[in-house]
Amino acid sequence: MSRTIPYWHVDAFANRPFTGNQAAVMPLERWPDDAELLAIAEENNFAETAFLVRDESGAAEWELRWFTPAEEIRLCGHATLASGHVLLTRDGGDRVTFRTRRAGLLEVARTGTGYELALPLIRSAPGSWPEAAALLGSEPAEVWLNEDGYGIYLFDSEAQVRALDPDLRGLGALGSDQFICTARGSDSDVVSRVFVPGSGVDEDSFTGSAHAALTYFWTERLGRDSFTAFQASQRGGHATCRRDGEQAILSGDCVTVVEGRFLLP
Repeated sequence: MSRTIPYWHVDAFANRPFTGNQAAVMPLERWPDDAELLAIAEENNFAETAFLVRDESGAAEWELRWFTPAEEIRLCGHATLASGHVLLTRDGGDRVTFRTRRAGLLEVARTGTGYELALPLIRSAPGSWPEAAALLGSEPAEVWLNEDGYGIYLFDSEAQVRALDPDLRGLGALGSDQFICTARGSDSDVVSRVFVPGSGVDEDSFTGSAHAALTYFWTERLGRDSFTAFQASQRGGHATCRRDGEQAILSGDCVTVVEGRFLLP
C-alpha cells in the first residue's frame, strides 16, 4: 500500500507563476531515513525541497530541513519562505517559526500581500581566491569571502554580471561554495547571479541565503539599512533586503503552482 505525503510546488520571491525560485514543500509526520529524503529531493529535481516535521522541542512550531538533488544544505532562504507561505495559507496566522539544524531559529511573517523572512546576517570580509575568480569569465573588482562558503564577487556593472559565462565544472570542483556575483543595478539597487554547481545547482534562480550575505555587504557599502534586489537568473527574482541587527530581513511574495500528494511505496 502506498504512502502519501502532502506536496506543494511554490515559486518563491515571485509575484507571478514561472518566476522566482521553485521549491517543493513537504510536511511529514516524522523523519524518515536521510536516504529517502534525498531520493525524494532528487525526484523533485528543484534547487531545494523543504521537509517539515512538528517541533517537539518547543523551541519552534516546525523543524525544517532542506535538500538539493545532491545533498542536505545548511541554509535555504527561498524554500523557507515557501514553507512559511504554505503553512500560513493552510493553517492561518501571521507568523510561523522553524528550528533548523545548522542555521538556528528562522521566522516567516505576513506583511501585506507578501512575507518577511528573517535569516541570520552573513558577514564576509575582503579576501582573495584567484582560482575561483578566473573561472567566472570576467575579472571581479573585489572579492569578499566567508568561512562558511559564501563568496561575493563584485563587478563594475550590471552588464558584466548579466554577461558572465562561468566554467561551471571548474567551479563545482572547488566545492559546494556559493559564487555570488553582484553589482549596482539599473532598475533595482543591487543585481546578482548565484552559481552553486558543487551542490548540484549550476545557477540558482533566487537565493535567499546569498541575499543574507548581500544584505551585510551592500548595507555596509551603501551606508543605509535597506535596498531592493534583483537576481538576474533566467527566471528572475525580486526582494527587498533590510538589515536589523544580526538579522537579514528579506521581503518577497510567493505563488503556489501545484498542490497535491507525493506517492511512496
